[in-house]
Amino acid sequence: MSAFDDPLFDRRTALLALSGAALTLIAATPAKPALWSSQVEISPIGAHVVGNPAAKVRLVEYFSYTCHVCADFAKLGSAPLKTQYIDRGLVLFEYRNLVRDPVDMTAALLARCGGAGAFARNHQAIFAAFPVWMAKVTKATDAQKTSWFEGTTGERARKIAADTGLAALMRARGYTQAQLDAALDSEVAQAELTGMTNIARGADRVAGTPTFFVNGRNAAVTAWPALKSKLDQAIKGS
Repeated sequence: MSAFDDPLFDRRTALLALSGAALTLIAATPAKPALWSSQVEISPIGAHVVGNPAAKVRLVEYFSYTCHVCADFAKLGSAPLKTQYIDRGLVLFEYRNLVRDPVDMTAALLARCGGAGAFARNHQAIFAAFPVWMAKVTKATDAQKTSWFEGTTGERARKIAADTGLAALMRARGYTQAQLDAALDSEVAQAELTGMTNIARGADRVAGTPTFFVNGRNAAVTAWPALKSKLDQAIKGS
């Protein structure tokens, strides 16, 4: 009797075929990242979206780099938000800029150096150094401040970055001056930041920063403990 006449042959062949199909299915299924904060996408309006796309809770923050309350939130709230909510896949977090002034625009452009994957670290570094570079903004001469409103957006931003130490901060993070100039001159990024600001003030009726939206509703809080309570309520109710 040949192998092809063996009744066990068909069963073995079927089992092997099923095993192969299962392996193919496993290989085709995207692997879950070790930490959801490593998954970063750029939204259609140019915002950075971090975390599990299937999360039941979506958190949006409108922030300004020249806002001290935003800096306080970045200092106190960013780490627990990341470890307790984003990394665990519970919350999808979207960073949205509301640009208030030329200094804010400069910082926002610099935060985009290095691509989407570098944004969160740049964002934290800029806010961590807020007291240092903001002190230079406050102490700038009238002549310096006048120059910040002269020329193209990129030309203004390069002067601001140099005068405030923001350029030095980013160079210390490993970026070259050429990379910084490219980021500051990016008309696409400038338009996205302006567009987000218009959405904030128009469609979303944002009156100040930071403003948080939890599943599309204004959370009406600005500090981490209060926002944490809102997130916990949303997760419990989802």
